[in-house]
Amino acid sequence: MSLHGLSHVVIGVPDVASTEAYYTEFGLTKGPDGLSTRDGGRQLALVPSPVRRLVELGVAADDVDDLARISANLLRLGVPADLDGDELLTHEPVSGFGVRIAVRPRITQERLPATPYNGPGRIERHGRAPGLVRTDRVRPRRLGHAVGGTTDLAATMRFFIDGLGFKVSDHIGDKGAFLRCSNDHHNFLALQAPVNYLHHTSWQVDDIDDVGRGAFAMLEDNPERHVWGLGRHHAGSNFFWYLKDPAGNFSEYFSDMDCIPEDEIWEPEVLEGAKGLFNWGPPPPPSFLKPDDLAAMMTGAHSTA
Repeated sequence: MSLHGLSHVVIGVPDVASTEAYYTEFGLTKGPDGLSTRDGGRQLALVPSPVRRLVELGVAADDVDDLARISANLLRLGVPADLDGDELLTHEPVSGFGVRIAVRPRITQERLPATPYNGPGRIERHGRAPGLVRTDRVRPRRLGHAVGGTTDLAATMRFFIDGLGFKVSDHIGDKGAFLRCSNDHHNFLALQAPVNYLHHTSWQVDDIDDVGRGAFAMLEDNPERHVWGLGRHHAGSNFFWYLKDPAGNFSEYFSDMDCIPEDEIWEPEVLEGAKGLFNWGPPPPPSFLKPDDLAAMMTGAHSTA
């Protein structure tokens, strides 16, 4: 695949300072031009906005030929695009957020040794489990995916699939589609919704222990940040824990995502009911399915994205 993942997100929030402090505590590193992950560099920027919204989604491509092909695809769809050297800027036609596709090197990640787990009749390690004795702070490795509500799911899917070249991994009935632009199971999940909005961003950590350690640290003094977890999704198979930032956006720690290399055959499934959301764990709270500020967003739907 010529596209190879998300490069960054730009999120509009009413209070940049408090939201920046949250994501710094979440494990991102603050720099002069935004917030960075361990492996992906600058991957989050926060800008002032009267309402929380996705302002820009960054996608990484291999070379300028990829951008020219995407520009031609968008032209056929009637979607304007500005191609300038090694960057292409366009806008998702329903929500209006920008999509910046740029030629970038592929993220390389240090190969971690397999975590030894004991099991019935199998002793892989002696002594305490490594995940219990870690003292370092959890720092996300990279941005994995974003999830957005759209008032026109079909149009959003056309833009991502026919325009940008994303592929479908799975469907949530007729209400959503998991889309990928890398070997990850999904990099963008489009959900049918009564208003266009950003649901969450998701950040990769090393393993299930770091999912738990990261969430525990975030909740120790601020239990109101908890949204949903610990659990394991069916679509993508990843472990998850969701928290809420001061603006109302959800942020997810994840690990152990399904990978879909190009030379493997993957058959998208249509997932119904709970299977579309999780395989095990506590059931999602109503506020995860319908965020508390959704009604307020609908009142001012013309200004959200």
